[in-house]
Amino acid sequence: MSEIIATPLIDNTFWIIEEDGNRIATLQRDENDTFLISNNNGDVLIKNEADLTTQFGSNFFIKYTKPVNTISENNECYGYPTGCKPYNQMYDVKRKLPVFTKSEKSKSVFCAGYYRIKFDYYWNITFCPKRITVDRYPTIGPFKTEAELKLSREYDRSN
Repeated sequence: MSEIIATPLIDNTFWIIEEDGNRIATLQRDENDTFLISNNNGDVLIKNEADLTTQFGSNFFIKYTKPVNTISENNECYGYPTGCKPYNQMYDVKRKLPVFTKSEKSKSVFCAGYYRIKFDYYWNITFCPKRITVDRYPTIGPFKTEAELKLSREYDRSN
């Protein structure tokens, strides 16, 4: 028997519904505590959480657990960590950025390592942002660890 679970993306508001690890739908709670399940076949409205657990089982809502950093030694680009196996590794000498793609044929380029990026009015710590984001916003990085970023002089100046 297959297991269907809802993995939270936004706490108590938005979930991804998976069946045996495959994404099959999204689930959204509105302000009236009703739920909307959406997939390729359309939308289904569920009255309350009890109806969801009756339909999908008591283990339907899984608790959010912070992902464990599972970066292996092979997931590096020019000495900086990546969240996946890097392909098409390049080093931008002018900007001093280790960049890569996530698959052999991908055209989306990511920057390896940890960065601090200023979006409008606030600074955000980001791991492996897209290259286009680093080009568009004020950025501090790359760093090999989040701790190294937080200990840097640039971090203190950006607060």
